[in-house]
Amino acid sequence: MFSRHQRKLRLFHMLADGVLVWLAFEAAYQARSWLPLAHNFYFLLPVKILLLLLSMLCYWGTALWFGDYEAFEGLGRRETMRRTLRQASLAPALLVLVQFALRLDMSRVFLALFAGFAGLGLPLFRWNAEPILRWYRRRFGGEHFLWIVGTGDSARRVAGLVEDAATYGLRLSGFLDASPVVAAIELRREYPVYPLAELPVLLRQHVIDEVLFAVPSEQLAELEETFLLCDEEGVRSRVAVDFFPHVHSDVYLERLGAAPMLTFSGAPHDEIRLLLKRFIDIVLAAASLALATPVMLAVALLVKLTSPGPLLFRQVRCGLNGRRFVLYKFRSMVADAEARRAELASLNERTLVFKIKDDPRLTGVGRWLRKFSIDEWPQLWNVLRGDMSLVGPRPAIPSEVEHYQRWQRRRLRMRPGLTCLWVVEGRDGVDFERWMELDMQYIDNWSLALDWKIMLRTIPQVVIGKGAH
Repeated sequence: MFSRHQRKLRLFHMLADGVLVWLAFEAAYQARSWLPLAHNFYFLLPVKILLLLLSMLCYWGTALWFGDYEAFEGLGRRETMRRTLRQASLAPALLVLVQFALRLDMSRVFLALFAGFAGLGLPLFRWNAEPILRWYRRRFGGEHFLWIVGTGDSARRVAGLVEDAATYGLRLSGFLDASPVVAAIELRREYPVYPLAELPVLLRQHVIDEVLFAVPSEQLAELEETFLLCDEEGVRSRVAVDFFPHVHSDVYLERLGAAPMLTFSGAPHDEIRLLLKRFIDIVLAAASLALATPVMLAVALLVKLTSPGPLLFRQVRCGLNGRRFVLYKFRSMVADAEARRAELASLNERTLVFKIKDDPRLTGVGRWLRKFSIDEWPQLWNVLRGDMSLVGPRPAIPSEVEHYQRWQRRRLRMRPGLTCLWVVEGRDGVDFERWMELDMQYIDNWSLALDWKIMLRTIPQVVIGKGAH
């Protein structure tokens, strides 16, 4: 399914949710009005409209946060129901928080009725959505007839994807080849193969909405006249970019001025969501620093009084795409800890990262700071500066990065963070290879919801001091 079809389906689901929330809201309003309770119940029209809009935003926002609208179409009924019930549970809770923050003082009976009606309507609709979707596709999607240029493995793979998307209105009409060696290609049905030179005639005789080029990269230059023909005729053309079958990066078209750039990205590239992630970092880091300042002052005094040496430990680390920055920590080791590293090399438990259980260089206070990650709190300043994020792969020492395998260097393509998946899995108990794999997993599956999930799961790990050496 092309992304534009996904956008239509996302709009369909959002409109459906809006209608269902409105119906549930009105049903709850009427039901509460009819109930013979002690207090009269009514909303002034402006208040009612405001509450309805807030309700819709809560349901839409919950689904958008978890990426449900993009996922629904490819899911089975069971997973669709799970996501729908999650939305129907979290959205009313969010609405309660919003109305509490705005001091709207809504009727609890009304809220319960609204949540109940929406909790019934949304799953019931999603369970029976297929007939409506078929009508929606016919009415707003229409049929799009495609021809594929090429007859090799790439062309056949693309043809299979077009066949899979038949329910979305995509129709494969046939194949074109500069020098066809077969008259037809058998897939789920038989498709004719025509010489590419006959395309001008086919354009006059057939409905052709799109021409999809699925040929080896070295043949693209030879097809310039065909591209120009499609352009002059106003026929949409696409190029299947599978020249590098082992590249797992996201592929998208970017522009530098007027020059189009085919872009491969091995890390998250949605600038809007990344900007929102940065905004969340700034707000939470600033709030955390303000709240933690009294404790941090006490910790600083404790570090200074219990062992000689500087208050803070400063170390150069690698940030986003290898940028160097100075990382700050409360000093948890003796002042000459770095000088003593060589003599303790035989005790190192990791292949690349230097890590010793019950490190003899730790001070008494430092051991306690490490256990509850209090020594990391000054890095909130690194987050405010933009060196780090709240969630992301831990910043590595440059000497460690020099010994990374090639696939491990991809962890540098995300801004480093205070916590990540390895903390959730056991902090210092996670071996180096698993640590790297978890960082790759985070990068490949990154979302704002995943960040919040990691932060919330990090809190109990740190509070009980689990997994820290």
